[in-house]
Amino acid sequence: MTKEELVSGITAGDTRTLSKAITLAESSIPEKRNLALEVIAHFGPQNDTFRIGITGTPGAGKSTFIETLGKYILQDPLRKIAVLSVDPSSGKTHGSILGDKTRMNYLSSHERAYIRPTASGAQLGGLAQNTRLAMLLCEAAGYNTILIESVGVGQGETEISQLSDVFTLVLNPGGGDELQGIKRGIMEMADIIVVNKADGDAERQASLTAKEYSMALHLMPENENKWVPKVITASALHEKGIAIFWDKVIEFEAKMLENFWKSKNRQSQMYYWTQKTIQDLLLAKIENHQSQIKKGLAEGKLPEVVAREIVG
Repeated sequence: MTKEELVSGITAGDTRTLSKAITLAESSIPEKRNLALEVIAHFGPQNDTFRIGITGTPGAGKSTFIETLGKYILQDPLRKIAVLSVDPSSGKTHGSILGDKTRMNYLSSHERAYIRPTASGAQLGGLAQNTRLAMLLCEAAGYNTILIESVGVGQGETEISQLSDVFTLVLNPGGGDELQGIKRGIMEMADIIVVNKADGDAERQASLTAKEYSMALHLMPENENKWVPKVITASALHEKGIAIFWDKVIEFEAKMLENFWKSKNRQSQMYYWTQKTIQDLLLAKIENHQSQIKKGLAEGKLPEVVAREIVG
C-alpha cells in the first residue's frame, strides 16, 4: 500500500489498514518501517488521548481485568479503545502464543475496540520493540483510550511507564512474601495498584494485601507528579471494583492536566524513546560485525581488544 492509501484508510477508521500499517512499523525491512514512520509523521501527535499502562504478576488476571475494564469504558459513546498486549516470546523457538485476543471476546467483537497482540521478541522492559509506533498509529486512527498490557512484572520491566500516562500494577491477593517479590522500582512507578481476584474466599485476603501495599507506599518518596498512589481491590471476573478504578483514573487525568504533568511527562518520554532508538540502531550495527568478531577471537585476541577495533 502507498502512503496515501494508508493515510486514507486510517483516517476512515478502517481496521484492516491500521493493522497493515502496524505490520509495516514492526517490519525489520527499513523501507517498510520508514513508510510507517511517514504515516505517523503525517498525523502528528494526538494530545487528547489517554494511555493506560497495565502490568502485574503472572496469573493476576491482567487480560480479564482489561476485558472487564474495556467493557465498562465503552459505556461512554465517545470512547474508542485500542488494546496493545505484549506476549512473552520463547527463548528457544522465539515463538509466542498471542492468545489475548481469544481471551477478550467482548472487546474483539466491539466496533469501538481494537486489539493488537504482539510478541515481545528479544526486547527487555516488558514491551515489544515497536509497541510505541503501534500506539501512535492507533491514536491516529481515532482510538482515544489506549490500554497497554506488558509481559509482566520483572526486574527490568518498567519500560511501560515510559509509554503510559497512568501506570497500573495488577496483583494477586497474597501476603508479605508477594510484597517482597515485587521490585521496589515498579512499586515506586505505580500510580494505581489493583489487588485483583477479590472474590469468594480470597476477598478478605485481598483487603489485607491492599492494606499492606498502602503501608508500603507510605514509605516511598513523593512522586514527581505530586500524585498519591491509590490501592484498590477488584474482581474482574465479577466486575467488582472496576467503576472505582475508572474513577481513580479520571481523577488522575484531571490532576495531571491541572498541573501540566501530562504534557511534561510525554515530552520526557519522547526524549527517552529517542535515546532508546539510538541504542537500538547502534546494537543493530554491532550485529553486523559477527564475522569480524569471530575472526578476532580466532586470532586469540581478547574480547575487549576485538570490540575496540570494531568500534574504533
